[in-house]
Amino acid sequence: MSEHDETPKGDETPAAAQGEPQADALHEDGLPGAPIGGDQDVDKGPTGAGYVALIGEPNAGKSTLLNRMVGAKVSIVTHKVQTTRARIRGVAMEGRTQIVFVDTPGLFRPRRRLDRAMVAAAWGGVADADVVVLLIEAHRGITDGVKSILENLGDRVGRTPVALAINKIDKVKSEVLLQLTQDLNAAHPFVKTFMISAERGHGCADLKEWLAEQMPRSLWLYPEDQLADLPLRMIAAEMTREKLTLRLHQELPYELTVETESWQERDDGSARVDQIIYVARDGHKGIVLGKAGETVKSVSKAAREELSEFLGRKVHLFLQVKVRPNWLEEKERYSEMGLDFKDGNS
Repeated sequence: MSEHDETPKGDETPAAAQGEPQADALHEDGLPGAPIGGDQDVDKGPTGAGYVALIGEPNAGKSTLLNRMVGAKVSIVTHKVQTTRARIRGVAMEGRTQIVFVDTPGLFRPRRRLDRAMVAAAWGGVADADVVVLLIEAHRGITDGVKSILENLGDRVGRTPVALAINKIDKVKSEVLLQLTQDLNAAHPFVKTFMISAERGHGCADLKEWLAEQMPRSLWLYPEDQLADLPLRMIAAEMTREKLTLRLHQELPYELTVETESWQERDDGSARVDQIIYVARDGHKGIVLGKAGETVKSVSKAAREELSEFLGRKVHLFLQVKVRPNWLEEKERYSEMGLDFKDGNS
């Protein structure tokens, strides 16, 4: 077992079967949350709540926009495409309105079972939304992938309103942006168009305010200070996968997955987290480990530091690399990723 942690030598406390804190809610303090629909003061006035699906090509900036809207990092962001695999829900407040953003996997032409399950999850997010936001990269314009999305959009969304958000506007000239806006609105009847930079924050406040106005009158779906509805074990696994994706090159990040095997709360307030990195080939295991284990040590250190900061307490992270040649065809792996195995059927 390849274990990497700053735990002093001799500290070999086994990972207990206690598991992580039993809550899918995560608050700003990193602690487990209250049940959905927590206390809210109705005397302060009417409230609104609803779902917004963020869709677009891989790497269009959906995860960056989600994190910007929520005000915290709840979805991993890398320069590599197809990083988001499952639907990630982030919760944002705008006045008395709660907006639940659904960051979907990028829409692309699927080749493998995992690809098909990811695309199905993306379109599934659209089906449940009150508003859909299509993100387009300004400097890439109307690509073949964008054309495919536009061709399918009408049938997929039905009567659900769709807003257009042209992202990364700082990368193109104004006349190019104007023409792109006209061409996109000619291809689909968007109810509203926004020019934004998710990374810099330009235009995001206007988008958030408009989305809040579109949400139905409703009690909040989550407690006011909740940021996401993912289990802690999945958030921890996503943090480690992000560090692996940033560290490794070419296709390898798409051939591995990370699962949190156990979560032990310690008496001193810290947590011990044991994770398994599954790879498809023996050669991949060596790459993940690196020379003398340097790669996995670096990944473990970065993931542990981010998770500790996120939770506001010390974390002991232990990583183990295992070879599972057929993990891409195992139902259990898809469940851990929040995907439906059946959606991967051709």
